[in-house]
Amino acid sequence: MLRYGIAVVLATSVVVLVAAAQQDVQPTCRNCPATYIGKDELNAYITRARTHDIVDQQVRALDIGKINAAVGIVHREKLDAQAPDSVAEHDLVGEVYYIIDGSGSLMTGVDLVNKKRRSADAENVRMLNGPGNGAASIRNGTTHQLKAGDVIVIPAGTGHVFTKIDDHITYLMVRLDPDKVTPLKNESDSRADLARTITRP
Repeated sequence: MLRYGIAVVLATSVVVLVAAAQQDVQPTCRNCPATYIGKDELNAYITRARTHDIVDQQVRALDIGKINAAVGIVHREKLDAQAPDSVAEHDLVGEVYYIIDGSGSLMTGVDLVNKKRRSADAENVRMLNGPGNGAASIRNGTTHQLKAGDVIVIPAGTGHVFTKIDDHITYLMVRLDPDKVTPLKNESDSRADLARTITRP
């Protein structure tokens, strides 16, 4: 009987503690609005990528509380074999790809060969991915065959590189930036970006 009583007291205490803890939980982004990004806006970035051969474009970059989250459009043309020194690794920013169309082979892994620090002045470091490294190849990497509708999640610190692209590949990228190392980009910034004239040297 005593054991039963102790068990009831302990169970009740746990319930009370959990309920109290739940009452103390506060949203990490108080009164933050949701952000809508329409298909027309995304398609404008896709069209610009294809027309002007732009690989990576940030559509929005948002403060959502404890982290920043960015949405980008990436478009890559046909690739028969991995380009030299094309492995990328980002120290602080994780990435999620949703393949819109096209297909290709993406290798991922953590054992980078001939790793070299990316310049802090590089535009992709400042504006898109934060600090990280480039490399010649990935030792013992895993190859993923990506096609329309697939999703791949690449944590910060994991190397990644396309080793083959069949004709092209276009994907929506969500960047997860818990240290908030890249700048924000709102709707008006996006409109201004799409309105600017693209010039090539």
